[in-house]
Amino acid sequence: MTSSPLVSLNDGRSIPQLGFGVYKIADAAASDAVQVALQAGYRHIDTAALYENEAGVGRGVAASGLPREDVFVTTKVWNDRHGYDQTLRAFDESLAKLRLDYVDLYLIHWPSPRQDRYVETYRALEKLRADGLARSIGVSNFHPHHLDRLLAETDVVPVLNQVELHPWLAQRDVRAYDDAHGIRTEAWSPLARGRAADDPLLQEIGRKYGKSPAQVVIRWHLDLGTIVIPKSATPSRIRENIDVFDFHLDTDDMARIATLDDGSRTGRDPDDLG
Repeated sequence: MTSSPLVSLNDGRSIPQLGFGVYKIADAAASDAVQVALQAGYRHIDTAALYENEAGVGRGVAASGLPREDVFVTTKVWNDRHGYDQTLRAFDESLAKLRLDYVDLYLIHWPSPRQDRYVETYRALEKLRADGLARSIGVSNFHPHHLDRLLAETDVVPVLNQVELHPWLAQRDVRAYDDAHGIRTEAWSPLARGRAADDPLLQEIGRKYGKSPAQVVIRWHLDLGTIVIPKSATPSRIRENIDVFDFHLDTDDMARIATLDDGSRTGRDPDDLG
């Protein structure tokens, strides 16, 4: 069994650098997928209220038999629950579905700038942190200008910023901003929703290391220093995605992968999602 290295967060806690994402895994299937992931060595599970599978994730964590402190669980507040009181209620609902006493990380899923409530929402996260219900707090899909305002108007620096990040959207500016402010960058859609598998360059690099294109891209994330949460419901792929700790990409291959960056997204721009 392989396990992920831990990386430090700015609040003194740590997070497994490679985690397991459950986006678009149905609640009924989430328990089995989480159990497979935990058996394979993952110790970091990323869910969200939007995914409607928090209950299944909680069942999977409980069924694993692992001590609670050995599994890092992240969930997120959705856009329709922004606001101080609404966020606190949304968190209570998520915690009840997960059947946990606390979550390791609670995130604002999107800034939803047209609502103009993400500062108020983050203040609710600060309370949850102070109360010990969310051990760490952070954000997702925040551009630097969203973070500028958050840092100016709140007290706790987010531990991480989870953004769409893959070879075609390397997010250099976001990563540089996060690094400068002690914020970890975490990648969602790290394989660009399957695009990696068909890319000739990634296939060529994979042959060099005896790895799949997906494994090459996950290793690319790790070598960049980002936290990464690949998702799969297929047991063989869940296991394959964590089998990436026996090699590193050399400098030339990192540079070749950098040429793929063309700024293309698989999802929405955060400024466009209300």
